[in-house]
Amino acid sequence: MQNTKKYTTWESLPDTLTAQHIADFLGISRRRVYELFQVNVKDGGIPNFKIGATKRVDKADLKHWITLKKEEQLHA
Repeated sequence: MQNTKKYTTWESLPDTLTAQHIADFLGISRRRVYELFQVNVKDGGIPNFKIGATKRVDKADLKHWITLKKEEQLHA
């Protein structure tokens, strides 16, 4: 059975996120999330950490990243 749950609110997201959680929440492809994982955080990449071969993101880090992206656009 395939998991079809979509994450559309902060409350629906788990505390530790996968690329799929982030893709569903932001409405972007999982591939794009992985691309953002590869970008240095200082250059706008999503902060993440590895567990084995998988990458994860703290929910608080994603929220902070989104806030920074919004601020960048306001000052651009």
